[in-house]
Amino acid sequence: MPFGVTNAPAIFMDYMNRIFQPYLDNKCEFWLEEVKFLGHVISQGGVSVDQSKVEAVLNWEQPRSITEVRSFLGLAGYYRKFIKSFAQIALPLTRLTLKDTPFVWDEECERSFRQLKERLTQAPVLTIPDPNQSFVVYCDASARGLG
Repeated sequence: MPFGVTNAPAIFMDYMNRIFQPYLDNKCEFWLEEVKFLGHVISQGGVSVDQSKVEAVLNWEQPRSITEVRSFLGLAGYYRKFIKSFAQIALPLTRLTLKDTPFVWDEECERSFRQLKERLTQAPVLTIPDPNQSFVVYCDASARGLG
């Protein structure tokens, strides 16, 4: 061992993971640098959006019905904490889902759809703030939306 017995537990666990990989459930891995969990990637650097989900959003075609709009808003809404002003950006699409509202896809809906896709691809890594430094807390609320 390069550093003596200091790293022995980690090296031992790595060997055990490799040997018993076929028998281990994916939720029983230890000492990992990053973990994919429920559409998020969790690492020492923070929490980010799983790239496979970003790809799914990028490949999403323009909704052609209220059901498709709801599906898109459901996926995008799951990641709303990564998108600044989510409620305001999603408002035109949210209006389409209201009861007794005819489905009319206009320029405003298209802009909202494209902007949500773009913002999700540029989503930041969320971290725990350092209590020794100053920081600003933002909330996503306005006269038009809340989220």
